[in-house]
Amino acid sequence: MIEPTNIPSRVAMLSVHTCPLALLGGKKTGGMNVYVREFSRELGRRGIQVDVFTRSQDDCQPRVRHDLGFGGRVIHIPAGPEEPIPVAEISNYLDEFVSGVVAFAREEEINYDLIHSHYWLSGLVAEGLKAAWSSTRSGRNGVPIVQMFHTLGLMKNRIALSEDEKAGSERIAGEKQIIKQIADLLVAATPAEVAQLNWLYGANTEKVRIAPPGVNLELFHPLSQKEAKEEVGIPAHHRNILFVGRIEPLKGVDTLFRAIALIQKRRPEAVKDVCVAVIGGDPWAPDPDGEMARLQALRAELGILDTVAFLGAKDQERLPYYYAAAHMLVMPSHYESFGMVALEAMAVGTPVIASEVGGLAFVVRDGETGFHVPSRDPEALAEKIYTLLTDPDCRQQMGRNARRRAQNYSWANTADRILPIYAELISPISAPDGVHVL
Repeated sequence: MIEPTNIPSRVAMLSVHTCPLALLGGKKTGGMNVYVREFSRELGRRGIQVDVFTRSQDDCQPRVRHDLGFGGRVIHIPAGPEEPIPVAEISNYLDEFVSGVVAFAREEEINYDLIHSHYWLSGLVAEGLKAAWSSTRSGRNGVPIVQMFHTLGLMKNRIALSEDEKAGSERIAGEKQIIKQIADLLVAATPAEVAQLNWLYGANTEKVRIAPPGVNLELFHPLSQKEAKEEVGIPAHHRNILFVGRIEPLKGVDTLFRAIALIQKRRPEAVKDVCVAVIGGDPWAPDPDGEMARLQALRAELGILDTVAFLGAKDQERLPYYYAAAHMLVMPSHYESFGMVALEAMAVGTPVIASEVGGLAFVVRDGETGFHVPSRDPEALAEKIYTLLTDPDCRQQMGRNARRRAQNYSWANTADRILPIYAELISPISAPDGVHVL
């Protein structure tokens, strides 16, 4: 562990396309929102002032919200129409966003020690801010930039089944520019992400540091399954299989549905009184988006209407009850940079069945805290679901193991890894060549 010799007093945190306070499970809300919110709170607990800048999507929203605890603010910057718009269109308003942040800092007479940007849009904004603030900081390099991507466009394109699912050329170009020219240091969640950055983008691994995300262990902790079921309205004798996440093709929810249909066909007694709860999206929208509509149609086609329930997006404060009420969490994703939902379930003591991809292969330990299965393989997924449904001893032992493993991933531990990264840029220190694992 590199001990920081200097830490910033004030950080500009950029989350341009999505607000860290937004309800989870929507089109643009997920693990990154949790990361920005919880990590900013942890920095605040350590006396670091954090301003999170995000695009205003509601002109009735307060410009500044103090929901992050001591020293933390979320600042909504008008850039383009103050309403939700497709992520692909936000790039048209990045100059306006930069101007808004610069104006806010000028009005408040604030100088930031460091910029921490999340996702590619924020990385491009960081470049504009660094140029604007260069005259306010001594030293030839200006305000340093730490970048996290959370997901990579080229990885998304590798698993896409259609052109509609692919990241656009503007995003790919932006990511390459950030990696090669803009960011001073890159933070990856796992060694797998380091390999992806190097292999797909030619990233210099000497600029990459590894620091896994955390989990709020005060919020996510074991609860009585009986009481949790009562809280969320699941009958006591029912067994629950849970999915939590955005409703989009790369999450692989269709693989889960096909696996359940296989079990129902071959071993119907195993899924008697079983409910598959899908948390995420808006199933009640009058005109549901493409993936939600596709999944609803697939549910009917597979004959699992009585087994699968779409519950919509949920506030994070409610999620521990759903995790605790579940016999397992299933994450059949085709790609996950980390998989924070898996970590939340594990902290509650719920075993996880996950595709052996990206960060999930790192977070979930096969045969210990849950199971790995190949992506897009309903047969393999059905087998592991059947095991956990019918072997309570295995399920309970995996739950205990999962809880123990999750203890290593507090947000305090994440801050312990990130602060030395900040310190490298604020007060450069010598370090060995190659990837720095903190």
